[in-house]
Amino acid sequence: MRTLLTHPYVLVFFGGGMGSLMRYITGRLIPMLFTGSPFPTVILVVNVVASFVLGAVVGLVISKSAGEETRLLIGVGFCGGLSTFSSFSYDTVFLLQNGRIGAALLNIGLNVVMCLLASVGGLWIGQKL
Repeated sequence: MRTLLTHPYVLVFFGGGMGSLMRYITGRLIPMLFTGSPFPTVILVVNVVASFVLGAVVGLVISKSAGEETRLLIGVGFCGGLSTFSSFSYDTVFLLQNGRIGAALLNIGLNVVMCLLASVGGLWIGQKL
């Protein structure tokens, strides 16, 4: 029997709020660690972490170690709130507009390759748990 706390919309809502909060906190902490870095490190980090977590959640669901509620709360909500394709796109366009073609290409390459590797790693770990 489904309760209010296990309703799909509520799970996605709370997961998305947690993910968005984590993105905000990460956005406040990382610049302190990489002071003066013009590279969009925050978005790269949150996208890679979200890719790993989503891979792990999907692996857990596939292996039947987790159910639909976990997928909605963490996979859809948390990872959706944490990761951001729009900020990645904006950061890349900003770099291009400022003549930083190498940094823009590096941003694209790192986001694509690292997120794919994180997804594969997360999926593998999730299926093993």
